Amino acid sequence: MPAVPTRFVPVIVPFAALFRQPTWRHARALLIGAILAPGVRTVASVLRILGLAHERRFCRYHRVLSRAAWSPLAASRVLLGLLVRAFVPTGPVLVGLDDTIERRRGAKIRAKGIYRDPVRSSQSHFVKAQGLRWLSLMLLAPIPWARRVWALPVLTALAPSERYSAEQHRRHKTLLVWARQLLRQVRRWLPGRTLIAVADSNFAALELLTALRAELICITRLRLDARLYAPAPPRRPHTVGRPRVKGERLPALDVVLADPTTTWQRLTIPGWYGEGPRAVDLATGVGVWHRSVLLSLPVRWVLVRDPDGRFDPQALLSTDPALTAEQIVGYYVRRWQVEVTFEESRRHLGVETQRQWSDAAIARTTPVLLGLFSVVTLLATRLVRDGRLPVRTAAWYAKPTPTFSDALAVVRAHWWRWQRFRTSTREADMVKLPRRVVRRLSEAACYAA
Repeated sequence: MPAVPTRFVPVIVPFAALFRQPTWRHARALLIGAILAPGVRTVASVLRILGLAHERRFCRYHRVLSRAAWSPLAASRVLLGLLVRAFVPTGPVLVGLDDTIERRRGAKIRAKGIYRDPVRSSQSHFVKAQGLRWLSLMLLAPIPWARRVWALPVLTALAPSERYSAEQHRRHKTLLVWARQLLRQVRRWLPGRTLIAVADSNFAALELLTALRAELICITRLRLDARLYAPAPPRRPHTVGRPRVKGERLPALDVVLADPTTTWQRLTIPGWYGEGPRAVDLATGVGVWHRSVLLSLPVRWVLVRDPDGRFDPQALLSTDPALTAEQIVGYYVRRWQVEVTFEESRRHLGVETQRQWSDAAIARTTPVLLGLFSVVTLLATRLVRDGRLPVRTAAWYAKPTPTFSDALAVVRAHWWRWQRFRTSTREADMVKLPRRVVRRLSEAACYAA
């Protein structure tokens, strides 16, 4: 059974309490193998990279995902605690929320559905994709050695299709209901910390924002034709009747955008969607987004336009009117890192290559692979020296800062070096390796995707 390198113990061992001792031995092997294995992330490929291709009781490793009694929710709580202590020990905690489609086919994938593909679709072109829809909540934290913000997956939930809910005779949960549950769960895990959630226009629903306004701060897109009202005037003494929740109707934001008398402020936003600093014009105000007595929300709205006209004007909102326009835009643009994490997880961690068929294994495997992104980041942080992480460069490619591929490579290299490689004291060019390690390295090198 593979052991854990000494530097990795503070990250790996906290998860042991979630499993029974026999199950933990197999789960630990799957975790290490999933980090070391290139290409697909099936249990078979993990066993091969660990030198367990001839393990007769291989079914026990499959049962960790399909039958073993352990809680992915408890694992998410442990992971969140490790991430917050490592990267956000003080100050507000910023999280990003978004959904993604895992393209899966097959008669046994019962929770699959047909959804709009957000990657391949555009405003004029609609592309459908069949698969599983996952809603992922990620910690948006600055990584010191990467010198930028990364989106670190913490909690991922399967949002089944409506057809699946009907077949199981269950009430169908919409994406907004799942989002509310995930955010409230993280709110319970971080008492006493200011929690800020950023999400795209799919979550700009008055029902969701109103339900969460007392628990956390939400920043989302806002429609330019949203019905905004002035705050309610002060209630006069001895006034009879229900207190007012709104004042007079305000001009729509598209009207404010076209109004030549609108006051604009030019600011430079650092890290604009991964492109570096960009100058933008901002206009802001406070209003009440109102639909009914029960759906009335005080917000700060922000209009954003590009002086160079490279993107269409857009509107943002914050459920905390005390935030400034610069803070709102600065927080919102970090949401782009969620898309980067989805892509990196597909490319380097084998998301969409797993082949589990049981409902329990399907519900566990993808969240584990996404969570592996955060685990690798924590492991790489343990290997940082002088605030730097080795970066893979070439004569034709100058890479200024490390990316996730560099972090994964550093973690893998440390694990392989920890296998007690021996160097000859007489011959400087002679390295003595155990034969079993040579076979495993050959397996990794020859069968890499």
